[in-house]
Formats: sequence, C-alpha cells, structure tokens
Amino acid sequence: MSEVLARLDGIERRFGSVVALDGADLILRAGEVHGLLGANGAGKTTLLNVIGGMLRPDAGTIEVGGSVVSFQTPREAWTCGIALAHQHFALVPAQSVLENLALGLARGWADPVRDVRAKALKLMDRIGLRVPLDSRVDHLGVGDKQRLEILKALLKNPRVLVLDEPTAVLAPNEISGLFALLRELAAEGRAVVLVAHKLDEVLMVADRLTVLRAGRTVLSTVPGDYEIPDLVRAMVGADPVDAIAIGVDVEPRSTKREPGESVAHLDRVSVTGGPGVDLEEVSLHVYRGQVVGVAGVEGNGQRSLALLLAGRVSATRGSVTLPEGLGFIPQDRSTEGLIAAFDLTDNVALALHRVAAYQDGPWLRWSELTRHAETIHERFEVQATSTSVLAGSLSGGNQQRVVVGRELSIATDLLIAENPTRGLDVAAAAFVHDEIRRLVATGVGVVLVSTDLDEVLALSDRVFAMTRGRLLEVDEGQRSREGVGALMLGGAFAHA
Repeated sequence: MSEVLARLDGIERRFGSVVALDGADLILRAGEVHGLLGANGAGKTTLLNVIGGMLRPDAGTIEVGGSVVSFQTPREAWTCGIALAHQHFALVPAQSVLENLALGLARGWADPVRDVRAKALKLMDRIGLRVPLDSRVDHLGVGDKQRLEILKALLKNPRVLVLDEPTAVLAPNEISGLFALLRELAAEGRAVVLVAHKLDEVLMVADRLTVLRAGRTVLSTVPGDYEIPDLVRAMVGADPVDAIAIGVDVEPRSTKREPGESVAHLDRVSVTGGPGVDLEEVSLHVYRGQVVGVAGVEGNGQRSLALLLAGRVSATRGSVTLPEGLGFIPQDRSTEGLIAAFDLTDNVALALHRVAAYQDGPWLRWSELTRHAETIHERFEVQATSTSVLAGSLSGGNQQRVVVGRELSIATDLLIAENPTRGLDVAAAAFVHDEIRRLVATGVGVVLVSTDLDEVLALSDRVFAMTRGRLLEVDEGQRSREGVGALMLGGAFAHA
C-alpha cells in the first residue's frame, strides 16, 4: 500500500441542530485520485472544508504525514501541503483574477504579484483552462470563477489537492485536460480528492472511492468492485432512475414534441456592453410545449442570451418579445438566485412578491408565502429543519433545490434555466429533469442553457450552439455529443 498522506477518522460537525458529519472517515494515499461521492447534504463539502482548514471538527482526528493536526485556518492546512478548490467561490470580487491568485499565494509581507502572471500563464497552457488575468472577478461568469478556483489551488503546488465540484461548469475538453493533470499529479506522489456531479467523470479518473450518506462513511472501495447502480444505491438509498443524472451515455431525443404558439421571440437582436459576451444578430422563437437547448463553451454569449430572455438586460438593437409568467434559474445561485442572510420563505418571496395571489393591497400575504415555501421545502426535499433556516446555511445542492423549486412554480409561460442541475445529486437531478418535462407538458416553453451536453441532447426538442455571440441551430444529422461539441469548439472564444 502507498503512503498515507492524510487520514480523517470519526469526524463530526454540527451547525446548530443540523448534523453535517456524524463519524466520517477518509484515507488519502500518495499516488491516488480519490473520488468522494454522496447525495446533496451528505457532508461532502463539510468534510472537504475540514481537510482544508475552513472548519474545525467537533469530534474526530485529522492526521497529516502521520501526525495529528488541528487546523485553525486554511493557511495552516496549506502549510501542511493541503490546498482546496472551493465549490462556493472564495474570491475577492472587486479585485482582478491576477490579484486573487497572488492573494492565494501570499506569505506574510511577500508580494508575489510580479511572478504570478508567468506562473499562471504556464499553468493555463499546461491544462487548457483559460481565465482573463486582468479582468475583475465580479465581471466573470460562473465558469471562469470555477477555473480561477482550480488555478488558485494548483498554483500552491500542494501535496494533497482537494477539488469540490470542479467540473460542473467546464467544457468537455477542459474536463479531459483537468483529469489528465490529476493523473499526472497522482503519478508524482500526491493525493487528489475529487467531488464531481457525474459518476462517469469520477470513475474515469479515480483510483479509490468513498461514499458518504447522512454524514457517515458507508462505503470505501475501488472502481470496478461496484457497478454504477450499486454506487447510486449507496449514495441515496434508492435505485437510479435517470441516466442523464447518473452520467451514463444517453441517446438524444428521437422525437420532437409538437410546438404550440410562440411564447418568446428575438428578432435580429444584438446586445453590447452587458455583463456577458456581446450578442450579434440573434434570432430565436421559443414555442410552448418545447425545450430549446443551448450549448457552448463559456464566454461565447450564453450568459447574455439567458439574461436577455430573462428580462435582466436590454437589447441594443432588434426586438424582444417576452411573456409575463417567466421563471429564471440563474447560473450562480449564491449571488443571483438567493440572499444568504434571508431565510427560505424570504427567498421565495423575492420572486413571488409581484404575484397577485400573494398580495393584499400594499401588503404581502406572508401566510401564503410561507405555505408556498413549505411546499417547495417538502416537494424538492430541501434538507433544512424548516423554512425559517437561513439560505446561507444550506449546502450548495440544497440551495439549488430552493431556486429551482421557486422558479418552476412561477414559470407559467417561459422558463430560462442555466445549468439547473449544477451541484445536484443524481436523485435531485433526476427530479429536476422530470419537473422540466412535466412543465413542458403543460404548455410552458423552456430554454435550457447547459454545459452538460447529455442534458441538452436528452431534454431538448431543438438544439443550438453559441459561438462568438452568434446562435447556430444544430442540424439533425449533427445532433450528437461529437457533432455539437465540434460546433462549440469550432467557434470557442479564447480568453486573452
């Protein structure tokens, strides 16, 4: 057996009355990529935050290099050779990408900014992840923020690299490049911990697997000893029901749903100067009862298109027709979908306060809003003790459940969904897919903007690729992973 670089034994962690970890174990060995699996709320992120010095456990022991340690800060973990790339971005929004990378490397009064650019460019060339170094972080999309988190951790040259959902918003070629690097790092004698939202991605690269359920380690094994359905049962305690969510190959939709009337229309629309890449002469009809899927490498205009269809930005040229009953699942739940300091009822009220059913003259009908929040809490299985729990205390997957449940409930005409299953476990992702199908069956039009090609191909009636601010419809003969991927990469925007 290879050298044990880190060992966590019997880790417990509570947040008030919520038990996040209840005796979790994890052994990380040199030369191995270790896949950490579990449903939303299983404790994966909490356990990784314990490894990375973000949280102190209430009980249990941490050993690094054979010695028991007690991290007070992430810097102490880094001193021991541990670096964590966060799912919830730990970045300074008002500073540039380069400054954030420099902050991540700074020790004491040292100023490494003069050296960071060259190191970052070399690393980006090596792994194929490109981020504009001089852009402010608050101007980046969620994909670029994820790339920045990964680069920040890799630049620390850690002995133990911890990656929490690094692939959720990356393009297929970027995932391949990242995984190739993880194999190289393991071959150099490091340990890598990987949490990914699709099982096929984990199985592609992992040497060992650990499954958490309800804060406990329920399985530790190697790939090949268990089939995917067995791993899903260990994760969620039930049989898998959705091949897209599990991450196995799926066939594109073989039949189209018949379209109804046009529910949204863009006619030769251009958008310049917005928060995303400019749009150029984009035309699109969205029909009732159909799903329009939009794929593309981030930085090609999907963000601008989604914000335009959601009514969040205005067209510079062309005409836009949108309905009233519109729901919007944004790409970044933590900054656009929720207010962390508000409870679940308040966050539901953010989207419903203009709906007549929840108004009483100038006042809001809080009893109805609370009842609606409780319905979302129950129906979408949000792991929270009540709707009075603050949104910021929930795991990323459970935050996503709240946003998805809220927006599905108000989308009576049109739903715009950006990566709606990002951070969701297999059962929750399957539920969301079924809810989208149910919504479409009622006559709602859906625009699905997703970095998950399987999701786009399996759910969409019409598929488009975004390249350099232009929207290209995919021919039936090109409607496959390879075909759509070629269109995406052929016009991919390259960050300078």
